[in-house]
Amino acid sequence: MRSVVVFEVAPFMSFTRRQILTGIAGLAVVGLGAGGASRYWMGRRESEAGSDFVLIAAPLDVELVAGHKTPAWAFGGSAPGTELRVRQGEWLRLRFINQLPVETTIHWHGIRLPLEMDGVPYVSQLPVKPGEYFDYKFRVPDAGSYWYHPHVSSSEELGRGLVGPLIVEEREPTGFAYERTVSLKSWHVDEQGAFTEFSVLREAAREGTAGRLSTLNGIPQAVIELPAGQITRVRLLNLDNTVTYRLNLPDAEAQIYALDGNPVKPRPFGDEYWLGPGMRICLAIKAPPAGEEISLRNGPVRLGTFRSVANNDAPGKWPPELPANPVAEPDMANAEKINFNFEWVGSMSVNTDNGKPPSLWQINGEAWDITDKTCADRPIARLKLGKSYIFELKNMTQYQHPIHLHGMSFKVIASNRRKIIPYFTDTFLLGRNERARVALVADNPGVWMFHCHVIDHMETGLMAAIEVA
Repeated sequence: MRSVVVFEVAPFMSFTRRQILTGIAGLAVVGLGAGGASRYWMGRRESEAGSDFVLIAAPLDVELVAGHKTPAWAFGGSAPGTELRVRQGEWLRLRFINQLPVETTIHWHGIRLPLEMDGVPYVSQLPVKPGEYFDYKFRVPDAGSYWYHPHVSSSEELGRGLVGPLIVEEREPTGFAYERTVSLKSWHVDEQGAFTEFSVLREAAREGTAGRLSTLNGIPQAVIELPAGQITRVRLLNLDNTVTYRLNLPDAEAQIYALDGNPVKPRPFGDEYWLGPGMRICLAIKAPPAGEEISLRNGPVRLGTFRSVANNDAPGKWPPELPANPVAEPDMANAEKINFNFEWVGSMSVNTDNGKPPSLWQINGEAWDITDKTCADRPIARLKLGKSYIFELKNMTQYQHPIHLHGMSFKVIASNRRKIIPYFTDTFLLGRNERARVALVADNPGVWMFHCHVIDHMETGLMAAIEVA
């Protein structure tokens, strides 16, 4: 039986959302002194098991187009950002330093954590202004593949490169001797590497504004080496603003081991897997003989290549099923049902002269205004702490929506469009005109964002708040 996780946060960071909104929590965001940041935590060395990081966001020139520089923004000196690793159940302690010309935050996508650490401006914290830092500290309850990104001016900040992988290692060895992390991202750049518009109104009203240059780990047509004859754990993370990748691996021996961080019973990869923005998939791939290659494709388009290189180790066996994460099982018999309709406003004659983003999308007839700092005071649903719920998700549009919930995991249980093998996730790709049912235990108190992870859908109305109390 699964156990319920108790969410822990450092006492010095404990405050209410109202205190955040009134500025009391500004004490958690501090200007840097002459000494800069160190690996001491608030002036003392931590004794509890965990991982200490200092992460800097700063401008960085990257070469996406050969011979041209692109003025990216980067976490930790690379775009996508530094891969962070921590062990399941331990503390992640990170001092985030903002050296950008704009304010920002870090949201820890898929991590079940306390509200104070969730990185949503004016909901869980104040934005981190240029020249300031913020201390994030929380236990990481679940193993798996996760990622981090801002929740401020998201189209631009994610579009410029402020995304990065967060890998939570299992408590015990899993049987995988080899591992690769692959971050998928398309870039809004032209033939000279200059940025193009991150969000175009006409595209935001459709499938979203896609970049033209696809990369793996920030490299177009990347070649990733795998040890010949061995089984490698390959973590594929969609860190893109918009694109749903129709992933396929022609002629590869591959099995699925986890979806969006949560283990599943291993099964063949099949012909293709649709990986929406914010989603992740963990594969085990058996590499062919040295010198041979496996193509990683988005539909018919090659994204990059896995190349087998010589390896002297004895061939490995397929590892066993990964251990389940401690996510509470919903009480289906007593769960309360709540309907969520995802709708298109249906009008392109939207007034954008008032300084507010246009409202192109709605949830249950309500559009979120990202310029209104009080939107979270009007949650679309109020859940009772500890109670089970079934969400009926209905996509009333002709476009896909990867629906993401902060702070909690939910179990996908049914769809009218496809066969579902139930699994836990934090992001579900709701297809056009699809109806799906997901279930959860409302076990994490707070006000949690619930939104489409096509970023310019989110920014033009397809977001809401859910309160658990």
